[in-house]
Formats: sequence, structure tokens, C-alpha cells
Amino acid sequence: MSGVEVRELECFLVLAEELHFGRTGERLYVSQSRVSQLLRALEHRIGTRLVDRTSRRVRLTPFGEGFLASLRPAYDNLRLTVEDARSAARGVRGRLRVGFQGTVHGAVMTAITAFQTHCPECDTDIVEIPLSDPFGPLRRQEVDLAVVLLPLAEKGLTLGPVFSKQPQHLAVSADHPLAARESLTAEDLAEVPLIPVAGPAPGYWRRAHAPSRTPGGAPVRHETAVRTLQEGLTLIAAGRGAMLLCGPTAEYAGARGIRFVPVAGLPDSALGLIWPQGKETAHTRAFSAALSATLR
Repeated sequence: MSGVEVRELECFLVLAEELHFGRTGERLYVSQSRVSQLLRALEHRIGTRLVDRTSRRVRLTPFGEGFLASLRPAYDNLRLTVEDARSAARGVRGRLRVGFQGTVHGAVMTAITAFQTHCPECDTDIVEIPLSDPFGPLRRQEVDLAVVLLPLAEKGLTLGPVFSKQPQHLAVSADHPLAARESLTAEDLAEVPLIPVAGPAPGYWRRAHAPSRTPGGAPVRHETAVRTLQEGLTLIAAGRGAMLLCGPTAEYAGARGIRFVPVAGLPDSALGLIWPQGKETAHTRAFSAALSATLR
């Protein structure tokens, strides 16, 4: 490979995702200048520019685009080959940290049991993820994979099995007129303030769970934003507003003074198993396979 270093390839792959030298350095735990050095070394070995960089933007050259398309699968296969060899030599052991939001879905618990039976030398930790930060724990490497409420439109994260698709439910105070209904339409959301999720959750994700308008264009009022499910349920019970929740969370969070009414006319809620792109391991593959088998 003409002396090419794996670190140079890793740097190029991350830069191709981020298109930003600073963020690339943060992900690789190196300085921005080191990112530039690694890129220049790789370009020198190849003999042409892979990235165009100006004061305003970073983008791949046409040659860089082609190189990325060839490099990504080759790099992933090499990494997985090494990981598989290590796992075969010592068995799938160690620790797998599985994050979740709100409540652990029954299918996930079944998958954990199957995973532990198949990989008895690997301990499994179940870690609660804040409702307000569905993707941060993965990026901070606090968990290895996570079950989160969709949608997902994040660079650098891989979406695995998707499950528990069902109508969203409106959690509303039992004293509110909507609580007496057997079902609601999306237009009914204009009749009660929604309690949005605050914090680092990306805007598109927060809007999906607390829209500012109904599909018909009617404005939807918003209450004080919360960071945890318990904070939201407390405001609901006090008659301050309502929240859109997925079915399993509604069942788990059943509380006195709160009704959970299905809402038609909105995209179904769904859960997804996600993990960092390019960080798949024997552990995550085994758990993903166990969850997929559970869902069949």
C-alpha cells in the first residue's frame, strides 16, 4: 500500500462525512492542523487532490468522491475482518452498553436475553438516555448502541432494525375535553398546548414530536419545554399541556390523572436501533441480529 497509514484513511473518511476540519479533529481527538497534515500526506501518496477547501466550505473533489466510494466498503471490510478474528480468538466478551429512551421495549428485553445466551462472556448494561438528547450519548461514547424514537437524520449514525410502528398517542390531563375521546385527529392538536422537548435534540427531531402546525395549517401552541419524560408528565397532570408519545411509552407511563388517546393523521411513531457509523463491532452485530430475530 506504498506505506499509506490507516490513520490517513480514517482521517479522510471522517472528513468526507463532516466536511469540516474542526469537527473532524474533534471526532479523531487530534488538532485541526493534524487533520490537514494527514490529508496532505494521503493526497501526496495518491498524487492528486481529494478535497477542495476554501474559507467558506469544504468539499470533495470529483476524484475524492470516487476514492471515497471505493475506500468506504474496503475499509469497513478490513476493520470487520480484524474484529471478527479477535472475537473468534477470544469469544465475544467484554461489555455492551445499550441505551434506551423512556422505557425498555419488550422486544429489546427479549433481544438482550437472546444476546446474553449467545454471548455469555459479554456483560450487557442497560442505560437510560435523556428524552432531550437521543443521539448525544452515542456521540460521547457513553453507550455502544441505542434504541431511540425516530426520525433519524444524523450524519455519522447508522440505523439498524426499525420496529414498534404505531399511531402516536396524545398524553393529556384526564380533565381536558380531549381526554373523553376514543381517538383524535391531527387537527385536534390545535386545541391544547403541546409540551416540546428542550435541549440538544436536533430541531427536526423536536418538531416531529411537537409540531408547530397541524397538517391543515392550524397553529399549535407550545408550553414550557422539558428535558425528561417525568417533567412532561408532571406538567400534563397539572393541566399545563399535552405531549405526543409513542404507544409503548404511553403504556409504560400510565399515570393517574392522564389519558393517552391515539391520534390519526400523523406519521406513525417508531423505534430504531442505532450505532455510530464505522464503529460496528462483533458485539453490535450480534445484538442487532438478536433484535432482528426477535422482531420476525
